[in-house]
Amino acid sequence: MGLKHDPLQNPPNQFNGGNKLPGDHCGDSGFDQRVLTAPIKSAVDKFQLLPEFLKVRGLVKQHLDSFNYFVRTDIKKIVRANDLIVASRYPHIYLRFLNVGIGKPSIMIDEVTEDLTPQTCRLSDLTYAAPICADVEYTLGSHDKPDIKRKLKVEIGRMPIMLRSCCCVLHGRDEAELAKLGECPLDPGGYFVIKGTEKVILIQEQLSKNRIIIDTDKKGNITASVTSSTEKIKTKTVVVMEKEKLWLQLNKFPKKVPLMVVMKAMGMESDQEVTQMVGRDPRYSFLLLPSIEECTKCKVYTREQALEYLDKLVKRPTYSNNAAEKEGAAFSALRDVFLANVPVDQDNFRPKCIYVAVMMRRIMDAILNKDAMDDKDYVGNKRLELSGQLISLLFEDLFKSMTTEVKNLTDKMLEKPDKAKNFDICTLLTRTRSIITLGLERTLSTGNFEIKRFRMERKGMTQVLQRLSFIGALGHMTRVSPQFEKSRKVSGPRALQPSQWGMLCPCDTPEGESCGLVKNLALMTHVTTDEEEKPLISLCESLGVEDMKDLSAEELHTPDSFLVIFNGLILGKHRRPLHFATAIRKLRRAGKIGEFVSVYVNEKQHCVYLASDGGRVCRPLVIADKGISRIKQHHMKELMDGVRTFDDFLRDGLLEYLDVNEENNALIALYEGDATSETTHIEIEPFTILGVIAGLIPYPHHNQSPRNTYQCAMGKQAMGNIAFNQLRRMDSLLYLLVYPQRPLLTTKTIELVGYDKLGAGQNATVAVMSYSGYDIEDAIVMNKASLDRGFGRCIVMKKYNAIIQKHSNDTSDRILRPNRTADTAGRMQILDDDGIAAPGEILRPYDIYINKQSPIDTRTPKTGSAANLPDSAYRSNAQSFKGNGGEVVDRVVLCSDKDNNMCIKFLIRHTRRPELGDKFSSRHGQKGVCGTIVPQEDFPFSEKGICPDLIMNPHGFPSRMTVGKMIELLGGKAGVSCGRFHYGSAFGERSGHADKVETISETLVSKGFNYSGKDFIYSGITGCPLQAYIFMGPIYYQKLKHMLQISH
Repeated sequence: MGLKHDPLQNPPNQFNGGNKLPGDHCGDSGFDQRVLTAPIKSAVDKFQLLPEFLKVRGLVKQHLDSFNYFVRTDIKKIVRANDLIVASRYPHIYLRFLNVGIGKPSIMIDEVTEDLTPQTCRLSDLTYAAPICADVEYTLGSHDKPDIKRKLKVEIGRMPIMLRSCCCVLHGRDEAELAKLGECPLDPGGYFVIKGTEKVILIQEQLSKNRIIIDTDKKGNITASVTSSTEKIKTKTVVVMEKEKLWLQLNKFPKKVPLMVVMKAMGMESDQEVTQMVGRDPRYSFLLLPSIEECTKCKVYTREQALEYLDKLVKRPTYSNNAAEKEGAAFSALRDVFLANVPVDQDNFRPKCIYVAVMMRRIMDAILNKDAMDDKDYVGNKRLELSGQLISLLFEDLFKSMTTEVKNLTDKMLEKPDKAKNFDICTLLTRTRSIITLGLERTLSTGNFEIKRFRMERKGMTQVLQRLSFIGALGHMTRVSPQFEKSRKVSGPRALQPSQWGMLCPCDTPEGESCGLVKNLALMTHVTTDEEEKPLISLCESLGVEDMKDLSAEELHTPDSFLVIFNGLILGKHRRPLHFATAIRKLRRAGKIGEFVSVYVNEKQHCVYLASDGGRVCRPLVIADKGISRIKQHHMKELMDGVRTFDDFLRDGLLEYLDVNEENNALIALYEGDATSETTHIEIEPFTILGVIAGLIPYPHHNQSPRNTYQCAMGKQAMGNIAFNQLRRMDSLLYLLVYPQRPLLTTKTIELVGYDKLGAGQNATVAVMSYSGYDIEDAIVMNKASLDRGFGRCIVMKKYNAIIQKHSNDTSDRILRPNRTADTAGRMQILDDDGIAAPGEILRPYDIYINKQSPIDTRTPKTGSAANLPDSAYRSNAQSFKGNGGEVVDRVVLCSDKDNNMCIKFLIRHTRRPELGDKFSSRHGQKGVCGTIVPQEDFPFSEKGICPDLIMNPHGFPSRMTVGKMIELLGGKAGVSCGRFHYGSAFGERSGHADKVETISETLVSKGFNYSGKDFIYSGITGCPLQAYIFMGPIYYQKLKHMLQISH
């Protein structure tokens, strides 16, 4: 399919102002056509797509997209579905929600509404939330003739707001405006501020709903299970082949039910028709025979007999519902609970029968051919639940609780005749709004999601955002949390799946029990949100999908036709599946349907799968026509000049998103040079298979794989800068490096995510040699002069709180001017005249930092003014410092909390220099403790007078095989000598994103160094030259948070 607009047809002034490009092949339009149509010579040119992609998608954008979808669409759907509250006995008294929206983040203080900013919430321990406002229509008055009124913007609760989402005050602000609001421009957002703490809702991994999964149960029987999920109900249907017979397991039936009886109950009375539905192959009929005999044994031949038989087996609810009794419990169970995702229209069970037949066929395929089993760990069978979907479930539950509560209160009020006269149902909304506010706040604060309607209880869904380093916070946002018990020792789910390529990072996973279960998204992964289904269904019909209603059982499985399954629903069949898939792809590339719709032709199952549901992982790829990339040089030039955006590339059919299933129909080349005529897609950049944290490692493809995994864990614990506003924050514990640097050997990911602006380490000159006996087992020998100059020096900030409490009897705590003559005067030296510690004062153990007094009696009501209590009515409640001496009061902040008590926060600063036992690590998973600190005079030095900062034992290399570290040393040395940053991006040598070792070595030689990076070294102790050449150069070292002083 060609481009939508041919660049050659455009007027000349669209490019370079109409100037002709050099060359003789200029047409009338003034362009060299050979240049314009030439494919890209190397992959370097495509790199610019990455920053453009990260502007619109990826990393934290999935959280924001998901939350924005909830705010703009989902919340309205939920309110529309439950919009009416009617009094039980008086149906003419009602309240209807007309519209709902979320306002600006604000807070009510003393009946005055003030705008909120995230920084205010962090400092004052408030929740960053906005009012949920609804327009309501309601009745005013009593039983006889109530008036109908309308009220706009009635607050029904408060919604915690995700930072940087469309409701947030930071949305769309530039750097200067963010600085005024006290926010860091590099902060990704995507988290909530609840009671002053930053909380992240982790991405949850789940098996996809409404899909048939073929697996084995504990006894080794083959099962086909479907977890149905609709807005009303969530159920699990399992068909199992046990002792050669097919049974149905459903929680409505206490024990297994013969499947053929169920088929008869749904109107499939003819056994022959069932056999035809499953398929013509005689092997299927042979496998079905025992199940048909079981049905005969039960003496079930007609639909009525089958329903009677099932009625006896249904679990009776303790309280009986008359409506269900009338139509038969079995009938309603089959209609509403069994395969709840397949709708039953006017009691027509045929779609369900076909669905069951497909399940039976898949089970039989698995018996006849073990390859037909599904893999639960395959990424295409997984869905990722994002914060928007989880909050949507929670809000729906709370909104229903609130409407029920309003209804109950209305009924109570109307029973009392005196109150019912001027009854205003709208006032009840203000009484019940705390249900939504507190419910949302409590869930996000504790992380325990409890939704009783679906019997859903999950713990640990939210976590406090890790603010140890900037990259740690960013990595926390892309973490994927499993729904799998970590204690089970199974290797299957933990293994690295081939289907994770490009979707999940292969390196970044924790060590220990959650290894391989907790994963991280790769750099260019996007998680989809739900799309409208109806237009796609009608599109399929117009593209030649034959509806199931019109097909007989015999016609379902004709050899050349494939079933079309859309989001787990069987739409019908198509006679030319490949033609159909191509048509859908053409429409997607032309932008006529959603860019995330995926179509996958499964030859084995004779099915075409269409998907537009939320939670699928997908990534962008360059489209290739017979192996030739659609992206030409001029497209990239337009991107560089700002004429094109990433979305234009999608719209013009140059790029497209593929999910894991559709990748099975594609042949993807890593580089353009590898493409053959069969190739359908080309990777944008091979290093995007790594996540954001693994992307910091230089030359990771030269390291043994576990080393990269160790670095991913340690990169999050490295001290550095956490944000540009770090000195305005009041975190309970903050580690900062005093002189952080950007790495000499950098990677493309570092520049993409902003790590070069907020680094977490220092470039240390390292000599690889043995020195003393204190460098065994990865210990590091450090240069005392380097430490004096500030290498590895860090600041630890701790927060101490004091609250001036207001008590129930109108008395309150007070702060007194220090008594300089009393016995405690020595402990009050750091206090100002207002009784609070002064910033800049040095603390000693047991120094008082706030001279507070509390009333002795806080319960008995006081007559007269509570402020005029005598001094004898107060007791001393001074707070004293319990830490070591030598720490400094950095800042004191006074603010008021949500109960309007004054809250005083002290930030205590402690500067620490490295000492024995402190932990350091390079970016290659090689951690070591400081073994000894040696004066510079005794340190070896090179003939150029360079003295190393660290000495590392050479035994750290052979068993670890971290060749990447050796290349980093060479690259850093070449960078220093020629004055430019060298690159070491993963797999980057071919595309020019990583300098080749030969080039680096040639640079070294041209600057007068040894080709292999070795130096001629003199001993610092004897002054004689050493007997060997020493491998020496700069390596980026991180200081980790495990310090000796903390562990004491």
